[in-house]
Amino acid sequence: MDNFKNRSFFHEGMREFQELFDGVRTADAIEKHRKHYEFWNDEIDLICKSKFFFIASSWNGYIDCNIKSGDPGFVKIVKDGVIEYPEYDGNSMYRTAGNIVKNANVALLFVNFDGKSRRIRINGHASIHRDNDSLKRHYGAKFVVRIKCEIYPNCPRYIPNLKNDKLSVYTPREEEGTPPAPEWKERDYIKNILPKDDPHNN
Repeated sequence: MDNFKNRSFFHEGMREFQELFDGVRTADAIEKHRKHYEFWNDEIDLICKSKFFFIASSWNGYIDCNIKSGDPGFVKIVKDGVIEYPEYDGNSMYRTAGNIVKNANVALLFVNFDGKSRRIRINGHASIHRDNDSLKRHYGAKFVVRIKCEIYPNCPRYIPNLKNDKLSVYTPREEEGTPPAPEWKERDYIKNILPKDDPHNN
């Protein structure tokens, strides 16, 4: 299904945990204020500079999580909310591409491990392209995967800083007490509706 706007962002399993941990208000606020369908400027910057991203695909019981890598710029934003990447020579299993042919729904994660950038999560509707125009944009590609995106950025607080080999200061540790609050919990549409048991709920 490629029309993301006509489906619910949360299914009953997600709602079950939101209700269990008093997270419905927060989840709905994040959907309302953060979910979007055209890339924001900082997201464009992160994607265009990325050397890799993770992609998950599935069909029936065939589930796959993969990393796609290349030189910065190998992922291209071809129009608002649509990206594409080259599929280079690989191990001939074609697990991601094969799943996409059967089920176009994919999930992507762009993330830097530099202690600064946030991560970008994408729900996508993918298609395979072998036309000359697509192949010309990606030197060395066997084919091109194009993805229509539903985008929602994520707080990076638990991501380790691998550049400096530093652990996240936000990870709970018994000897350190309550970790500091991430920036997003201070936003006007969030700070007054945090779950009751949230350690940063005032």
